[in-house]
Amino acid sequence: RTGTPETMLVAVVALASLHHVAALRGPFAGAHASRAPAKATREAVDASPVEQPQLGGQQQQQPGLAVCRHGRLTLAAPEPGPPRQAITVDDVTARVQAFVTEVGLREGHVTLVTQHTTTAVTINEYETRLANDLRRWLLSVAPADRRSAAAAPGATVTYAHNDIDQRPDGEAERRRCQENGWDVDDPQVLEAWRAQEPINAHAHLLAMLLGATLSVPVSDGRLLLGQWQSILSVDLDGPRDRCLVVSAIGFS
Repeated sequence: RTGTPETMLVAVVALASLHHVAALRGPFAGAHASRAPAKATREAVDASPVEQPQLGGQQQQQPGLAVCRHGRLTLAAPEPGPPRQAITVDDVTARVQAFVTEVGLREGHVTLVTQHTTTAVTINEYETRLANDLRRWLLSVAPADRRSAAAAPGATVTYAHNDIDQRPDGEAERRRCQENGWDVDDPQVLEAWRAQEPINAHAHLLAMLLGATLSVPVSDGRLLLGQWQSILSVDLDGPRDRCLVVSAIGFS
């Protein structure tokens, strides 16, 4: 009461600001949080940060040297070709883990990319009957062309990609053929290229559906996969030799 009008005005503004902050913070600020209503208490608990598990029951160490390594996993064809749109599923988890160990990755992640347009990678359970279910389900989503070796009896579906006699279709595809070693301007080479092209449009479509890449975190040198999870390579146009590129990024 003895201050100047200016100091009194500052005190009033400061007091009002404190009341405004308290209103924004709500009833859980300070030592009075335990007096909040039961419903609000449950909401506060639900909104609390998720507890971080101790991986492997051990305290994580400080990261070491940076790791950036790339490798290639080769998957040999299960039987001789030529490709006939056979669908196979391979569990490559152990090989990926071996790569992680070999390059010394302790903390980081590993990324896989298939190098083919009719293969895919995914994470799921590896079990024989489930793999058979996957084959049947995939062919129900995108049935094989009636001209394909994998066509079901009485199949009627066709795909434009499989009209080999009409390809290459346009200048862009002609250039792609030449860039990949096929001089399709030469009639004999063109005939040879068409002869080796599989009737596999459905395999391309299924590969797009499943995906060509995935990433798995690594901690304490181990892939952080669930108990029943495996890294699966799915060939949709086999049998053929296939390749996966594996990249390890992180710290030793």
